[in-house]
Amino acid sequence: MTTGRANLRAAQPTVALFDWSQLLEDFLDNIGVSFEAFCREMTGGWMFGYVEALQSAGVRVSLYCVSGRVGEPQRFTHRKTGAEICVLPAPVLYRRLRGRVLNPYAKTIEEAVGNVGEVERLFYGTAKALMTYFSTPLIHLARELRRDGCRALLCQDYEHGRFDCCVLMGRLTGLPVYATFQGGEAPQRLVEIPLRHLAIRLCAGLIIPTRGERKRVCETYKVQARNIGEIFNPVEAGARVTVDERRAARESLGVGENARVAVWHGRVDFRRKGLDVLLDAWGRVCRERDGSERLLMIVGTGNDAEELRAKLAEMNLRNVHWADEYINDRAVLRRYLAAADIYVFPSRHEGFPVAPLEAMACGLPLVAADAQGISDILEGGEKSGGVIVPPGCVGAFASELKRLLGDEELSRKFGERARLRIEESFSPAVVGAQLRRFLLSQ
Repeated sequence: MTTGRANLRAAQPTVALFDWSQLLEDFLDNIGVSFEAFCREMTGGWMFGYVEALQSAGVRVSLYCVSGRVGEPQRFTHRKTGAEICVLPAPVLYRRLRGRVLNPYAKTIEEAVGNVGEVERLFYGTAKALMTYFSTPLIHLARELRRDGCRALLCQDYEHGRFDCCVLMGRLTGLPVYATFQGGEAPQRLVEIPLRHLAIRLCAGLIIPTRGERKRVCETYKVQARNIGEIFNPVEAGARVTVDERRAARESLGVGENARVAVWHGRVDFRRKGLDVLLDAWGRVCRERDGSERLLMIVGTGNDAEELRAKLAEMNLRNVHWADEYINDRAVLRRYLAAADIYVFPSRHEGFPVAPLEAMACGLPLVAADAQGISDILEGGEKSGGVIVPPGCVGAFASELKRLLGDEELSRKFGERARLRIEESFSPAVVGAQLRRFLLSQ
């Protein structure tokens, strides 16, 4: 590194982003992505959206995650952003527990460890509840944050044991700790509730983009409004999709020039993401034949891929194309979005979703269920480029989907509004400046 670049790096304030996954491989294995591909190809999402936004505001970013596959802290570089990735080793106690609690994210003890007796059930239930706390190597974390010269630590989600641990470490080391809202569920276990109240009271601040969640946090945790940053997740709008790009995208995907196309992309979590609602709604739309060619593209994979496959086989829908893979390359994802006319978002539960923002940036109108964050993204509804329907309501979803598929001029007008909404409120430059002020001015 030249002296000039070294001085520039030293002059830039550094913020650390900490992934919420107990182990990074839990997330990557679920979507079929290797760690090498993560470093080389991964873009978008919460993590890299924040990286790009902060970098646009002159902030250096270090990414932190935990792995059961390393024995000491290791450093890597994310190729597309230049951000440094620090991989911390999982603590010994966590590794031992993980050898038995194979799925610490499971809803029930049976799903986590199988059928066990009452005494074992009590033990493993307690262990499962505490694993989010045991997964964070605080001593390693404190040392590496000091090595990076971090001015602040931003956790991915505050409804998580890792956030509680980081706040404790921050108080001991004098480092301000913040967190964002990305959809974590409020604590149900007795051990979490008092710790979460304490952590939220002691943290430096929270970033919460949705009105409903801000209200809940203020009422539940008695947080002062001045300690909450009303900042959206960033998304890069990029260039507008041209007629030629749309034609080329369709040709590459084998989509007819005159077809009306709806698209969804993301992690296949069948019920949570409302994919059952989407397929039932699509079935209704396709039963009402009007002579037009229609296609639904589903892009993504995940733990519930087999459930999606079974549903598709059961319904025998011929005009559904499923790309059963997690798309890392933003250019490839853009090709799918560029080929579509409408974006569908049937989720039952979300934090602040990035997928519809990526679609709106490509000029796609939305048909979206009223999950957390959607009313904030589509503020004003149709004025922001989409329509909102009740979660889980197949009839309403099918009706609005049919309306936009059948009216090319209306869907084009909504798509222009969606693109403008992204440019004005979600661009990395806008969000980055807001993040820098919130994280570094206190």
